[in-house]
Amino acid sequence: MVIAIRYILRNQIYIPDMSHIILGIDPGSRNTGYAILTEEDGKLVALRCDVLKMAHMDEHSDRLQYIFEEVSGIIASFEPTSCAVETPVYGVDPLAMLKLGRAQAAAMLAITNHDIEVSEYYPKQVKKSITGNGNASKEQVAFMLRKTVSLPDENLSNDATDALAIAWCHLMKQNNFQQQAPKSKKKLHQNNSKSSWADFVANNPDRVK
Repeated sequence: MVIAIRYILRNQIYIPDMSHIILGIDPGSRNTGYAILTEEDGKLVALRCDVLKMAHMDEHSDRLQYIFEEVSGIIASFEPTSCAVETPVYGVDPLAMLKLGRAQAAAMLAITNHDIEVSEYYPKQVKKSITGNGNASKEQVAFMLRKTVSLPDENLSNDATDALAIAWCHLMKQNNFQQQAPKSKKKLHQNNSKSSWADFVANNPDRVK
């Protein structure tokens, strides 16, 4: 496993020079996952994967302030070159979606305050970039991440894994990476789940060990 070297000086975390350092964020009003991903010597390395936990806070405004301050601190420590945030999708609970959108906005405001590029990705877009299937399960996404990324901890929570997946998707886009779609005699919609996971594994044996 590749171990990222960190130098601690005056309470700041300094990372060795790398081409891209990506901050991925999976926003939530109760739990916000975040991950720092980079590429070192041709290998993908997750420098940190963690979760901002706010369920104990009663006021929603306090949670938003906490997200803003914590994301600002993460940026100051790791100095990412760009950031990626998951875009909320339509849900059955309008109030929950409103709170989720506010959490995303708090994270994005912290990012833009540091004059850093921020990109948004839909969940299906992230899943497809990693597994070849926009309808892949969280377990399938986590499986591929464990096979392709050097992780600081093998037992990541779903929120931290989602954040890492978002960072992975963005890093591949920056590297002009284009996922080869599974070959099939019958053309399927890009998010059609029929055989796509099995086909992806069969067609990419070098990525699944």
